[in-house]
Amino acid sequence: MKWVDTDQAARSPSMQLAIDEAMLFQAEEAGSAERLRIWEFDQPTIVLGRSSKVDDEVDRQRCEANGISIQRRSSGGATVMGGPGCMMYSVLLSFQQHPGLQKIDQAHLYVMNRVLAAVQNQVPDAVHQGICDLTWQNRKFSGNSLRIARQHLLYHGTVLYDFDLDLLASCLDFAPRQPDYRQSRSHDSFVTNVELDPTVLASDLREQFLAIDAVSIDDYFDRASKLQSERYDLDSWRFRH
Repeated sequence: MKWVDTDQAARSPSMQLAIDEAMLFQAEEAGSAERLRIWEFDQPTIVLGRSSKVDDEVDRQRCEANGISIQRRSSGGATVMGGPGCMMYSVLLSFQQHPGLQKIDQAHLYVMNRVLAAVQNQVPDAVHQGICDLTWQNRKFSGNSLRIARQHLLYHGTVLYDFDLDLLASCLDFAPRQPDYRQSRSHDSFVTNVELDPTVLASDLREQFLAIDAVSIDDYFDRASKLQSERYDLDSWRFRH
């Protein structure tokens, strides 16, 4: 596996999501490629799952009044909120190299085991709960989702370490799909930050996924720019449900 270098240039939320899909498309064309990308939105951003219904999961009026971008990703799962203090990671895995990952439960375990091990270097009592959540003291700090293509799996995840949780609670409506361990708790009592150094976590994630050599993020800009203009910047994509 190779890791995608993360420069410090400001990128719009729609471009950040387009880069992930560009990685998937180019890997499919190449036949087999595995990548790890670690990044953050530079502003508070709502990210709907591919099939999420915006009016069921988001306080759209509050977001628009406060200039908070609402985006939609290409992977499944429920709506999340990212921004400064929320690490985002994107893992691209090849079925040619890991045929067992075509089974969704195995895909979740493969990624979650590695992310949890990386987190536990700084937060030893973090655990895996539900299908693909990471928790600390029974409160969620990491949510994850995936997309399956013909030859690859794209796995998206978040890690909250210094995020504005009050903002999250005010912008996200009560989740329509909940793991049993949530026990109907509100966002305020269910979600938490964990104390960790994101630079150290990024290094530990590269070690867990055996991502040794780097490739340039510039390799994906042409495809990502096309996806951005044809999909991610369009209301017909962002608000299609």
